[in-house]
Amino acid sequence: MKNLLVTGGCGFIGTNFIRYLLSDTVAGSSNRFDGRIINVDKLTYAGNPDNLNSVADAHPERYCFVRADICDYQATAGVFREYEIDAVCHFAAESHVDRSIVDPDAFVRTNIIGTFNLLELARENQDRMIRFHHISTDEVFGSLGTEGFFTEQTAYDPSSPYSASKAGSDHLVRAYSRTYGLPVTISNCSNNYGPYQFPEKLIPLMILNALEAKPLPVYGDGLNVRDWLYAADHCRAIWEIMTRGRSGETYNIGGGCEMKNIDLVKMICDLMDRKIPDRSAGDSSKLITFVEDRPGHDRRYAIDCRKLQKELGWKPQESFESGLGKTIDWYLNNPDWINRVRTGEYQKWVKQHYGDTEKR
Repeated sequence: MKNLLVTGGCGFIGTNFIRYLLSDTVAGSSNRFDGRIINVDKLTYAGNPDNLNSVADAHPERYCFVRADICDYQATAGVFREYEIDAVCHFAAESHVDRSIVDPDAFVRTNIIGTFNLLELARENQDRMIRFHHISTDEVFGSLGTEGFFTEQTAYDPSSPYSASKAGSDHLVRAYSRTYGLPVTISNCSNNYGPYQFPEKLIPLMILNALEAKPLPVYGDGLNVRDWLYAADHCRAIWEIMTRGRSGETYNIGGGCEMKNIDLVKMICDLMDRKIPDRSAGDSSKLITFVEDRPGHDRRYAIDCRKLQKELGWKPQESFESGLGKTIDWYLNNPDWINRVRTGEYQKWVKQHYGDTEKR
């Protein structure tokens, strides 16, 4: 892979993936990446160029940024031509369930039409296309009961406009493999957490609200169960799949860390009480506030990732306790990043440098 297109690279997982590929860890491994990354991002509210400023400075010959919308076919086609794209790792998506309930149109456009555009361009350049990897979610499978796990054969049963749009994009990617022979892989992952995650998501929201002694909102009875995956472990899995996975296959990626939401919030509270000066044990948990459940809130997700472990030898390196500790430390040690996100300062920078037009 000489010219890898990463879509949505200024978002949470895309940022971690780009940083991983250009890290010393990968450079010194047998599975190293020696090519160039072209990061295409529309820079919506969740796309933050601050995330990769140090990468751009450290790797000017190996990292390029293009502000473009994957729903804009001509702009994206220009990227494929100019940079001679030979591989795609497709992160770009609208991903917040609550927002999809209010504004489903944006999710259909980006997650389905945007993916279709990329597939068409990959097909037009199929003679040099090495791999098209599509990032998806366990939410396409719907809700589990108290037992069992999602496998790669689980039938799709999405509950929200977000998960329905991701299910649609998964089906398109799979169809392009079967119909046109496009060298695709798909991964369905569990809930991610780690550095650079936008504060609207559960874990960073709880960390920052606890830090400021604000209410910690928990939906419903707090007994919804999620499987948690540390972002760095997810990135390792993606790269293994892209380089060693079988074309046309789907791989589930899970952290093996099932937890009820209320137990997760209480764990964050305990850790925050230890890390915040003048905070006593039990202080943060007093901030927990139960709020009305959201529509279509799936009860339980749990991932069976034995296929990934068996075929590619991947397993998570972080336990939930170690990963959560690292995540909390990152947010506590990066107040400038948090302030720029919360005040919208990073968006002012984007407007100042890019306006409403596409620039490099």
